[in-house]
Amino acid sequence: MHRITSAPEPLADDLARRQRRYLWQMGVRVVCFAAAGLMWSHVPVAVPIVLLVAATVLPYVAVLLANAGRERRDEGDVYFEARELGAAPRHDELGGDR
Repeated sequence: MHRITSAPEPLADDLARRQRRYLWQMGVRVVCFAAAGLMWSHVPVAVPIVLLVAATVLPYVAVLLANAGRERRDEGDVYFEARELGAAPRHDELGGDR
């Protein structure tokens, strides 16, 4: 028997979590592009270039993480051993009065 706590996360929850993570990463990408454009003439050129490289690499990383599938737990499967209860004692073995 499996424990209820070792049941995997529902598929809908897993999909929603991966979508939220992807949207956050794409939001960071937009911020990198905007920051690179705003900083271009105000800071050394290396800083906007690093931001543009990050904005270029982020979609690839985001897609890899979004398509990684369901996360597995490190615990592994935990099983309970089924125990068998013995037969109930018969009435005459109880030593009752008759």
